[in-house]
Amino acid sequence: MSVDLSINPEKTAEKIISFLKTTIKKTGFSKVTIGLSGGIDSSVVFYLTAKALDAKNIYPCLFPYGDFDMGGLDDTRTILKKIGVSSENIYKQKIDLFVDSIIKKDKKISGLRKGNIIVRTRMLLLYDEAKRNNALVIGTENRTEYLLGYFTRYGDEASDLEPIIDLYKTQVRQLASFLKLPERIISKAPTAGMWKGQTDEGELGFSYKEADCILHLFLDKEKSVSEIMSAGFSISKIRKVLDRMKENQFKHRLPYMCKLN
Repeated sequence: MSVDLSINPEKTAEKIISFLKTTIKKTGFSKVTIGLSGGIDSSVVFYLTAKALDAKNIYPCLFPYGDFDMGGLDDTRTILKKIGVSSENIYKQKIDLFVDSIIKKDKKISGLRKGNIIVRTRMLLLYDEAKRNNALVIGTENRTEYLLGYFTRYGDEASDLEPIIDLYKTQVRQLASFLKLPERIISKAPTAGMWKGQTDEGELGFSYKEADCILHLFLDKEKSVSEIMSAGFSISKIRKVLDRMKENQFKHRLPYMCKLN
C-alpha cells in the first residue's frame, strides 16, 4: 500500500492567500503580527501572508532565548530581507532575563517546564505587540503538530487564524519548495527552540514523515492498524504515533464549565 501525501502547491498557496485576505477583511482588521523562528512553518506562513497583505501591514516578531536561537535568527533575517518588511515593523526582544527570573526559583525545573515557560513568554509578547498595532496574530501550526498535541497550551498554539492547520508537515515542505524558500530552512531539523539541541523528531521518537503517513492512513483513509502495517510500518511505531495523538486530545478541549442554570 503506497501513501500519497502530495499536494498541488500552486493551488494550495492560492487557497491560503485567499483565506488570509478574506478572513482578515471579514474581521475588520488590516494588520497582522507573526512570530518568526527561522523554521519552515513560520517562514511559509510569512511568505504567504506577504502575498496576501502589503508588507507595511505585517509586524514580524523575533523572541530569541539563549545562544541556541542564533541559527534561527540568521535564517529569519534572510527571509525578512527577501520579503522587504520595514525595520520599523520588526520587533526583536531577547527573553532571557524574564524567563531566567522565573526558572531560577526552582532548581529542579525540568527541561519541558522551562521550554513551556519560554514558549508562553513568546506568546505573551506576541499578543502585546498585536494589541499595540491593532493587529491579528497569525498562527503557524501544522496538522501534524495539532493532531499529535505537539504544542504548548496557551503558548505556540495561541493565534487568531491558522493558515496551514490543514497541512501535514511533509506537505508544508512541498509548499516551501514551491515558494522557493532557502534550502537551509527547508532541510534543517525542525525544532521548537525550547532548549539547546532540542529537535521535534528527537523528542517525539519518530519522524514527521512516519507520523504523517500513519495519521493520514488512520484518520483520512480510515485504515486499520493491520492495514497500516501492510504499508510498511511496525506495530510499535504505529502505536507510538496513535498513542501520542490519544494522550494529547485533552489539549483540544475547551475548559470544563460549571452551568448553574
